[in-house]
Amino acid sequence: MNTQQQNELGYENINKLLFKMAIPTIAAQIINLLYNLVDRVYIGHIPVVGATALTALGVTMPIILIVSAFAALVSMGGAPRASIMLGKGDKDAAEKILGNCTTALAIISITLTAILLIFAQDILMAFGASENTIGYAVAYLRIYAIGTIFVQFALGLNFFITAQGFSKMSMITVLIGAILNIILDPIFIFGFDMGVQGAALATIISQGVSAIWVVWFLTSKKTILHIRLKNMRLDLKVLGPCLVLGLSPFIMQATESLLAVVFNTSLLKYGGDIAVGTMTILLSVMQFSMLPLFGLTQGATPIISFNYGAGNYERVKKAFFLLLKVSVIYSATLWLLAMGVPQFFAKMFTKDSELIELTIKSMRIYMAGTLLFGIQVSCQQTFIALGNAKTSVFLALLRKIILLIPLIYILPLFMDNKVNAVFLAEPIADIIAAITTGLLFYIQLKNIFVFKEE
Repeated sequence: MNTQQQNELGYENINKLLFKMAIPTIAAQIINLLYNLVDRVYIGHIPVVGATALTALGVTMPIILIVSAFAALVSMGGAPRASIMLGKGDKDAAEKILGNCTTALAIISITLTAILLIFAQDILMAFGASENTIGYAVAYLRIYAIGTIFVQFALGLNFFITAQGFSKMSMITVLIGAILNIILDPIFIFGFDMGVQGAALATIISQGVSAIWVVWFLTSKKTILHIRLKNMRLDLKVLGPCLVLGLSPFIMQATESLLAVVFNTSLLKYGGDIAVGTMTILLSVMQFSMLPLFGLTQGATPIISFNYGAGNYERVKKAFFLLLKVSVIYSATLWLLAMGVPQFFAKMFTKDSELIELTIKSMRIYMAGTLLFGIQVSCQQTFIALGNAKTSVFLALLRKIILLIPLIYILPLFMDNKVNAVFLAEPIADIIAAITTGLLFYIQLKNIFVFKEE
């Protein structure tokens, strides 16, 4: 079975292989989002205090995003490197990467748990909690913190399952947690009358079961790579390159919370609550609609990494160009829908006519750059798949830190409509980042493939 799985990455038809890998990863992305939404729905329906409890959960979300980003730091850098080593036929090196990343995830978990338990209230107040919400937010976060190790293992080690070509198995990991969480939420929240604490407990139990599943699989006979004690002793020569490569996805995920704060504070200043409400809808539409694109790139990463390590550069090129083609078609379709029928998306979230009207106008501005988003995502993820840490980190910094956040503050200084100026920052950053990414990838394409083949 192990040999067959490796052969699939190295020899199976690229078109068939990409969609075989991508469909489960796309499904996993959507399942993960849906069960987070269900979590919020249950909390929002807690009698009397539901609205306050939901707001409190919203305050904890940026912190939870940062916790998840640490799993990406370790594993989204380690998993592609493990795939490259598998492609080279060096299974021992790949297992050393897995072992070191497992230890790193455990150390990070212990550190984050201690920080969150000790400083929960201070951190939450800094992230926007109020006197009304702080009690619920602290109650949720402290229970969630206890399960940090489950979150790190379930999210982080699951990348190593996908990296070997077992995309269906990695989808099952997410599905197990999602189904269990949906079942346990109403039992703990309403049945045991635990409120937000019940929601947090349901989450960590669900993640705990997912983590046990992942560890079981990575120590079973069904996997190519195994977690072995002898490989779990930290070696900076092994772990260091993984962390450097993982900086790009870490920055992309960790800055989401910062970006939300910057957008919301600027829009509140220039447009009031209705502008912030519009931003909430736009972010929801953007995040949900981009899930298939991110799932597609995650499915392509093991194919590109494995064949790059094996020296099959023609297959790497075929996989990349297929990924690019599908990504561009998808992002162009999304752009057409956003430009043509923005009211369809707006009415999914609200019945308020004023909010719908502003959302329609703003969506055509905010999502104007999605036309080129397929280029940016496919190229940037391929840099990671090829182990190109420096370029991938630069591109992660470019779009959000170098371009988007400064533009949110700068553009309103030069435009009469300040709200439109804030929304305009997104497409300008997207377009510049996509063009830059494409140009850099063209250079890398020549350097990697033409040079290597010569």
